[in-house]
Amino acid sequence: MLVEVICDYSCGVGENPLWHAAEKRLYWCDISTGRMFRYEPSTGKHEQFYQGEIVGGFTIEADGALLLFMERGSVRLMRHNKLTTLIDHIPEERQTRFNDVIADPMGRVFCGTMGTNSRPGRLYRLDPSGTLTVLLEGVGCPNGLGFTLDRKGMYFTDSFARTIYLFDYDQAHGTLSNRRTFAQTTESDGMPDGMTVDSEGHVWSALWDGSSLVRYTVEGKEAQRIPIPAKKSSSLTFGGEELTEIYVTSAGGQNKRNEGEGAGALFRLTPGVSGISEFVSRIGP
Repeated sequence: MLVEVICDYSCGVGENPLWHAAEKRLYWCDISTGRMFRYEPSTGKHEQFYQGEIVGGFTIEADGALLLFMERGSVRLMRHNKLTTLIDHIPEERQTRFNDVIADPMGRVFCGTMGTNSRPGRLYRLDPSGTLTVLLEGVGCPNGLGFTLDRKGMYFTDSFARTIYLFDYDQAHGTLSNRRTFAQTTESDGMPDGMTVDSEGHVWSALWDGSSLVRYTVEGKEAQRIPIPAKKSSSLTFGGEELTEIYVTSAGGQNKRNEGEGAGALFRLTPGVSGISEFVSRIGP
């Protein structure tokens, strides 16, 4: 399968690729340098449009704005290139930052934070009312999230545990229960990082230190593995007007000799299956 390099900004930790359906553009960030980028397939134009406080993850709001999850538990809204603070900080997260995040069907956001020297990471839920709830503690490295097609299950990745979990998900209340293992990787595979779900309900996971993407069946069995020319493939999403393309971010751009010639680049491939639209958040005013 052809894996095409779209652009290469030598990202240290390229992450959170997300298709903006209204703008018909792809957005992604480089956590290590506090940069954000966008790419417009119809014109081939790509650009860096932000550099500042580190963005660990982001969602797209219902009105098209970007909701940024940042350092110290800060949450800010980016609308017309202007930042508005919704949460200045979370006291327990002053020494760390958000990592992967996802909006749910009701406009809530499930958002993970990295651990500190004194405790592991956490998974929070941010409601449209502004209420922030701790859902999980003791997380090694909170990462890729996704929902089953029937919206009755939510996937959650703990990279350090090399595990993608599946929870029962209550859409009405945003609660999680009945955690079980969906898929695990070995040390030689690398760690599961960002993920997405396709229109057949299969789960796609980017393998950090695994130089590949893996597609899992709904039973959690490996169905396909696609090599990526970067040791640290970090996340992926479906994009394009028909959601028939996969965009992949990667890390290690400052050390291509050891991390691969495509380290830090954005890739595109056409897998022969379409994705599903990601949900929008409804947090901002």
